[in-house]
Amino acid sequence: MTSSGAPHISCEVIDSRATTARIFNIQRYSLNDGQGIRTVVFFKGCPHTCPWCANPESVSPKIETVRRESKCLHCDTCRMDVTECPSGAWEHIGRDVTLTDLVQEVLKDDVFFRVSGGGVTLSGGEVLMQAEFAARFLRSLRQYGVTTAIETAGDASWTRLMPLASECDEVLFDLKIMDTQRAQHILRINQPRVLDNFRRLVAHKIAVTPRVPLIPGYTMDPENFTAILTFLSSLPVRHIHLLPYHEYGAPKYALTKRSWKMGNVRSLEAADIEPFRALACDAGFQVTIGG
Repeated sequence: MTSSGAPHISCEVIDSRATTARIFNIQRYSLNDGQGIRTVVFFKGCPHTCPWCANPESVSPKIETVRRESKCLHCDTCRMDVTECPSGAWEHIGRDVTLTDLVQEVLKDDVFFRVSGGGVTLSGGEVLMQAEFAARFLRSLRQYGVTTAIETAGDASWTRLMPLASECDEVLFDLKIMDTQRAQHILRINQPRVLDNFRRLVAHKIAVTPRVPLIPGYTMDPENFTAILTFLSSLPVRHIHLLPYHEYGAPKYALTKRSWKMGNVRSLEAADIEPFRALACDAGFQVTIGG
């Protein structure tokens, strides 16, 4: 995770590779990023600094080189070169792909999409950093009848968000810290813009699903959660996803030489989640845990 003094990476930095995208993973057979069986494409680069991020390797838009200790043979002379490493301990995180190649890659899973009602989800990182390519990619998948979704924090200009949102079947939209100053200080998120973008997506009849990461010390404050429910109650939105905090991303911080700020926080259990599920239900929302 970048430090609070690190340079700010903005979603307004328009795609420098409109004909290619920089991704760091393609995850198949996912059941947690939309309906049915999903293939998730993870885009590299994120302007935000969420302390709980489960994909720290997604933060930098650059291709990174890392060494996996579990694979290392501790050769007498280490060249620290991905192409020459005999065990594969040295590897790149991130690669550039063309539109044609990425379409062909995800269409290998088309049979699973059709059988399960699934499709392709674009995640990250923050997909809005590569919005131009992503919109073209979604448009291509639509020609093959593939259902698509994006996962986003929604913090970008409307002219960047709307063309991408209009090309997919669902926007999975994260709502995190509602207080404007805390959101800016902790996450580097422009919360007024996020909320305005959410309203505008709803007004334009875009299928948008709010998701709340339940993070101890950050989003699980009852006042913050109530503010989210109050905001959503003013809109024709009655389904909400709660994403419980977990520690699965912790090993990646050591791998990428980043500081893990959640070391003393344990993964949530059902009893931790229940009060927030109950609050949302009482407010009239249909609640999905995960998603």
